[in-house]
Amino acid sequence: MNAATMNHAQHAAHTIGGKLVGVTDLTMRFGGLTALDQLNMQINEGEVLGLLGPNGSGKTTFFNVLTGLYKATSGSIIYKGQEVIGQTPQEIYRSGVARTFQRSRLSLPLTVFDNIVIGDYQHMNHGLFFNLFQRKAFRAEYDSYVSKVEALLNIFSPPLVARMFEPVGTFTMIDRRRIEVCRALLSQPRLLLLDEPSAGMTHDETEALMDDILQVRGKLENLTIVLIEHEMNVIERITDRCIVFNYGKKIAEGTYAEITADPNVQTAYLGEAE
Repeated sequence: MNAATMNHAQHAAHTIGGKLVGVTDLTMRFGGLTALDQLNMQINEGEVLGLLGPNGSGKTTFFNVLTGLYKATSGSIIYKGQEVIGQTPQEIYRSGVARTFQRSRLSLPLTVFDNIVIGDYQHMNHGLFFNLFQRKAFRAEYDSYVSKVEALLNIFSPPLVARMFEPVGTFTMIDRRRIEVCRALLSQPRLLLLDEPSAGMTHDETEALMDDILQVRGKLENLTIVLIEHEMNVIERITDRCIVFNYGKKIAEGTYAEITADPNVQTAYLGEAE
């Protein structure tokens, strides 16, 4: 079975359900700049959705609005039946939305374990009284997180388990990306947003990371992934569906084959033919 056939088989085995996120007339303005312009789209349960578009087309802005880092100028995002606009990033995270960033957000002197557990800060008991005087409960929580991190690393990249207490600064770029994705997955999110996970990596490293993501997707139930990526071979291989942005608007939607054949998409990426 070749890689493309295997990929289709993995997708077929993963059930895609109804609407998880509905976006209606979403607009985000920064002064005179309109980053998102009455955007309408949806994200379906269990799918891997690729977001494409030229630099500055609004993809990361959409992530920032969906995760509460920006408050939209107008419009609506309904996630699991609840309005997202107006919620804090912490509330949105607790509702099951996690993300990675284009630039690494790891603390290099800290260990793999520390960097991953930081990602679940909102669910940890970190009060002074708890840490100083409830030592048995503190130890039980610590042991629980060790088990959770070990189990997650075993799914994602088993060789990392043996190095769980080593500083992240000693790891290669691909392992740092794996650690960032594991940090986002620790809280068992329903929706995982990946912002250019291949940034700074070689082609072979990118292929290996996508293998890991597909494996995790197959083992974690009810996980929906939205991926911003400029590597077209990655989009072709990993996505069930694609949406293309340009100037903050959705200009195309469909499978990879459908959107790459769309004249509007070709124009957005290549410019008008002379």
